[in-house]
Amino acid sequence: MLKCKSFRIAEIYVPAKRRGNANPDVILEIAESILEIGQQTPILVRRDGDRLVLVEGLHRLEACKALGEETILGFSVPAQVRHQRAMSPYEAEVEALRQKTDRLKQLRLAKEAAERSSTASAKPVEEASTTEIRERPSRPGRMSSRSKPATLLEWLANREHDGFRS
Repeated sequence: MLKCKSFRIAEIYVPAKRRGNANPDVILEIAESILEIGQQTPILVRRDGDRLVLVEGLHRLEACKALGEETILGFSVPAQVRHQRAMSPYEAEVEALRQKTDRLKQLRLAKEAAERSSTASAKPVEEASTTEIRERPSRPGRMSSRSKPATLLEWLANREHDGFRS
């Protein structure tokens, strides 16, 4: 397990690619937070020969520099291991809900596909019975008792014929 250590800020090298990503507003917010409650999340560094290279925590490092700190809390991680950013409890909960939603969506889609395939195999029988009902002669304005009304007017006429008033 990693052990949190205090590192000298002057010894930490920030790659040029990372330096360009610094957001002054975020640095200011983190600096204010560090003044109020202290550094809550350690940075990550790796050894590269005699120097330490920043892996994660640019804004925290810059905030500590802005506050005039000489040291910062951090973890030393192996160089060959790619770091996966640690999630806050909120982010972990959101990720768990996203994964659960994805699983439920996959189950729903599988269920719908199964229903469609079972409906498709039963569909020719239903179509035949529907066409037989439609082909039967009926009086104008009246539907046969077995067919579904095609329009609202037919439905109202059928209800009125059966003794219901609108």
